[in-house]
Amino acid sequence: MRVRVATTALGLTAVTVLALPACSTPSSQTKPAASSATRTGTAVNGERQTAPLSSAALERLLLDESDLGSGYTRRPQRPARHDDVTVLGCPALDNLGGDAVTGSSLDFPHKAKASFTYSGDGDSAVSEGLYSDTAGKLSDSTSRIFAAITGCPDFQLLSGSTAIDVTTQRLSAPELGDERWSMLLTFSADGRDSVVKQTAIRSGNVLLTVSGAPALVDQHLDKALTKVTAAR
Repeated sequence: MRVRVATTALGLTAVTVLALPACSTPSSQTKPAASSATRTGTAVNGERQTAPLSSAALERLLLDESDLGSGYTRRPQRPARHDDVTVLGCPALDNLGGDAVTGSSLDFPHKAKASFTYSGDGDSAVSEGLYSDTAGKLSDSTSRIFAAITGCPDFQLLSGSTAIDVTTQRLSAPELGDERWSMLLTFSADGRDSVVKQTAIRSGNVLLTVSGAPALVDQHLDKALTKVTAAR
């Protein structure tokens, strides 16, 4: 089965996949925890929620070098890419493709991202993404994307002339926020493997994703969530 899927269809993983030749970066799902939040509008599980945060407000909540510690260098954000990725052997991502074309996957209007290289561990990478929308939209889109990706234990991506073999594993995420997802992906291309973990935490109307080398994701996830929630 071959299906053309816009890179945004993979939402959480597209940046990692397209950056694979340089090596490193994504990550499945557990059940919602108790709710938090405030103000108008009923959201997931009866939560009350505030209005979505602007991209500028999210930018101020991202981790920076002073939060991460020594050895980290922030990488410039790459320009948005609109290349198509061909997905082979994953019906779940095939089903997601239609949503991607209409822009209804993880393409939230309010977002901010930061990526870092860590020189202390063979130039490993870690990246953070913040998104804001209603709790219901964040929950639905994130659940569908993680379920689609982890629903296929292995599949293949064609990015330009590069064939990338992908294996996926759903992981348990730490009991943080209102909902959480985590997965481990192994990308294999040109005789090289890149293992990437991605964990996503929804806290009210903000979705946090931390992706990259598994040890770095585990090390900085709680720190990233604390910075997001402390300022709200």
